[in-house]
Amino acid sequence: MIAKVDPDKCIGCELCTNTCPGIFQMDGGIAVAKTTPVPAAEEASCREAQASCPVEAISLEE
Repeated sequence: MIAKVDPDKCIGCELCTNTCPGIFQMDGGIAVAKTTPVPAAEEASCREAQASCPVEAISLEE
């Protein structure tokens, strides 16, 4: 699985970094995926971060 954050949509709320800190981090007020591909152990929390994003900025590719 590959996680991506659309920088044009991200509002920097940090919900994804709090939900899945193993994958997401903040970079200049915008979230970025720091680990790719997503390790199997992080997939569930990564999906939760995607579902929780208030602006749907996170995409996951299998």
